[in-house]
Amino acid sequence: MLKNISPLLSPELLKILCEMGHGDTIVLADANFPSHSLGPQVIHADGIKIPDLLQAIMPLWELDTYVPSPFLMMQAVEGDTLDEDYVAYCSRCLNHLPAFLERFAFYEQAGKAYCIVHTGETRKYGNVILQKGVISA
Repeated sequence: MLKNISPLLSPELLKILCEMGHGDTIVLADANFPSHSLGPQVIHADGIKIPDLLQAIMPLWELDTYVPSPFLMMQAVEGDTLDEDYVAYCSRCLNHLPAFLERFAFYEQAGKAYCIVHTGETRKYGNVILQKGVISA
């Protein structure tokens, strides 16, 4: 047992977050995301919503300040809409506005990630990609 670590962070996810270096990316994928077919290692955070996971991860982590967009979200397909409240909430959790990628460009970036965390998020277009920054002493 550890103090001040969210119980939403499994030992496996803590290990991944620790292993990742500056510039590595992690995908927090919604429940409909094709996590296992894209290539990177996949861990499960079943039943956990992405905003809750963001709140658990961010006290332990820094976003990359050397790139324009360390926070990516999937752009809605024509005819669909994004949940603007969800986008705003994620932005507040990260203190950063997202850049949006077209669906297949998002999948391409996700395929290059260090890890995909398959969550229980059920919102359409709920996926995010985070790029890890430097942790200062």
